[in-house]
Amino acid sequence: GDSSMVLQVQEEIIEMKDVFSVKLKRRRFAGQKKGGTLLGITIFTCLSKEENKLTDCAIHLNNLSEDHCQSWFRHLKEILNGFQNRPKSLKVFVNPSSHKREATHVYYEQVAPLFKLANIKTDVTVTEYEGHALSVLKECELQAFDGVVCVGGDGSVSEVAHGLLLRAQIDAGKDTDCISQPVRARIPLGVIPAGSTNILAHTLYGIKHAVTATLHIVMGHVQPVDVCTFSTPSKLLRFGFSAMFGFGARTLALAEKHRWMPSSQRKDFAFVKTLADLKPEECELSFLPLQIPQEDSHEDRITLLYLGSKDQWQKIQGHFLNVSIMAIPCLCSMAPRGLAPNTRLNNGSMALIVVQNTSRTEFIKHLKRYTSVKNQFSFPFVETYTVQEVKVQPRLKSGLDAKENTCVNAASAEGNYPWNIDGDLMKEASEVHIRVHPQLIDLYGVNTDDLETVQATCNCI
Repeated sequence: GDSSMVLQVQEEIIEMKDVFSVKLKRRRFAGQKKGGTLLGITIFTCLSKEENKLTDCAIHLNNLSEDHCQSWFRHLKEILNGFQNRPKSLKVFVNPSSHKREATHVYYEQVAPLFKLANIKTDVTVTEYEGHALSVLKECELQAFDGVVCVGGDGSVSEVAHGLLLRAQIDAGKDTDCISQPVRARIPLGVIPAGSTNILAHTLYGIKHAVTATLHIVMGHVQPVDVCTFSTPSKLLRFGFSAMFGFGARTLALAEKHRWMPSSQRKDFAFVKTLADLKPEECELSFLPLQIPQEDSHEDRITLLYLGSKDQWQKIQGHFLNVSIMAIPCLCSMAPRGLAPNTRLNNGSMALIVVQNTSRTEFIKHLKRYTSVKNQFSFPFVETYTVQEVKVQPRLKSGLDAKENTCVNAASAEGNYPWNIDGDLMKEASEVHIRVHPQLIDLYGVNTDDLETVQATCNCI
């Protein structure tokens, strides 16, 4: 540099694992796209901020020597190319209808520039209807991509995850109507939050922040995650991460009938209306308690510890206001501890949360607990189980007169029992069988269990 300049000497260490791009820095005139005076190189790094947020940072290294800059540039590029998990080509799905129709803006304004900076090639599909992403995934050449990215809400992400896993079964030659042992998805899935609740994004990143999600993808942070299969006795309904039957499903069903309303308004309306018309569902729940591998110290072998009756299904019948089955913690802004805080992303279990019939006042107290640090399950009408399989069998309501009973039978035959599966509405009349499959898909992100540990340590300090 100029010898007349007085610079304060500072030393800074940059680890290559935090670098995601390196570029030659040149001075160009307005309108000039190539060439220009070489000034040095710029290194782009990923920095961790508070509240699990990631941001990108540019560090400029000045050097006017063409030979020096080209040498450093080639060497740094070789190091970056050695990180195997980092994607070089991505299939991207953008749902323009998500939330406030902000997904397209989020992608092209915040996500695409970072992908371009990291030299990641993208093939973008802007979805035009429900099921569009699924149909594309069934046909496209997935081997050309290192990962798939979804920009949208929970429903969009669920559709893409289902499509990825369904494609894996098709490629493996499996019968997609009956899948007891599914194969893993071949490539990871990235989630860019652009919906209203963004449960999966919150669970993966601990925050709703498009740049943070993008940088996890760019850096190749991969997290294996458990997935459930939802099936009737005759067919596979879908792959998913969580489901609700009862209040949570009826609220979604009512919101879907009022699509003409703005997103937040219809959700608030549906919540209040369903709460005002609160009624239980009569059903039978069958579940298989979790099996935990344990080491047998006497015979030096692995045995199985059963939580509950050994190798036997347990059944409970009754009138339930809500039934939740969740393979992941399901964090969101309204439930910072998660809808199922006692389960994890990849421990091979599901949380079965059963809310028995109670008064509206008590039920509201239970719901309010989700927004606080208090235990939402410490009510006599709430039961929790750690399970690996669940069967939900709706029952016709008893005590009805002949005319009303006929109407209920007709409604059941039409499949009028709503299910909320990852924020997506499904209707089924028959028994639904849910199985958890450990680490069935890789998602770009980090284990939120680690984030919680770090946060707890910081709080203690």
